[in-house]
Amino acid sequence: MANERMRDFWTTGAEGWVTHKDLFDAELAAFADAVLAAASPGPGDRVLDIGCGTGVLLAAAVGQGAEGVGVDISTTMIDAARELVPGASFEVTDAQTADLTAAGPFTKVISRFGVMFFEDPVAAFANIRRAAAPGASLAFACWRGADENEMFTLGASVLLSRMDPPPPPPEPGAPGPLAFADPARVRTILEGAGWSDIDVIPFDATCNYGRDGSDGVEERLTVVLSISSGRTARAQLEPELSAEAWAALLDDVRAELRRNLVDGTVQFNGATWLVTARNPG
Repeated sequence: MANERMRDFWTTGAEGWVTHKDLFDAELAAFADAVLAAASPGPGDRVLDIGCGTGVLLAAAVGQGAEGVGVDISTTMIDAARELVPGASFEVTDAQTADLTAAGPFTKVISRFGVMFFEDPVAAFANIRRAAAPGASLAFACWRGADENEMFTLGASVLLSRMDPPPPPPEPGAPGPLAFADPARVRTILEGAGWSDIDVIPFDATCNYGRDGSDGVEERLTVVLSISSGRTARAQLEPELSAEAWAALLDDVRAELRRNLVDGTVQFNGATWLVTARNPG
């Protein structure tokens, strides 16, 4: 089954991400570093980055001497990645169904929050494994639950509370940012796809939005309006409200953020799983 819903989602969602990629890359830098350390790519490695986005993780791998190939379902993301990493190769494609073997074999497969969107994750990881060399490693970061991650609630909850009706919570395991919150499910998926030596360990890091002495309020607001929950709320609320009422609602978001400053900036813990595995060949 192809990821048509996710293709449509990222067709509209990638624009805000690319426009504000410096904000996103800064808030997620520690998680990219963790994936890179787990994969340890270098000269002689051919690296496949799944859901490569704007290419920051692949750029780091190439910077350590590896050859890089990035795949993403979004043309907008890939255009930005090509600009960032001109020495790498990129494909706009669905890693669940595309034949990736022609670009391989890959000795390392990596991803920073790019693998939680598959309609059939077992089929996707089996397809990815077919392009991996015997003994190749897999390393990726994925989010733990929403209850551990203010990433999905701080500021966004103010907008969502005004929606009528409010959006239902995602079904556990449904394609999306929180699809891999259950570590047992992650193991089952990778085992079903033929990967071995699977390890799923917690990795936490601070997401700090302060930039150049700012308190991070405007930066976090920008991110909130760019992620899926904020885009959903904006699509419903902004047409319904007057310009003044919409501006007042955004001020309510700012007030919520200011009430939750830590050491003078918007910051919170990012709770993830760092997942590693190996292709037995």
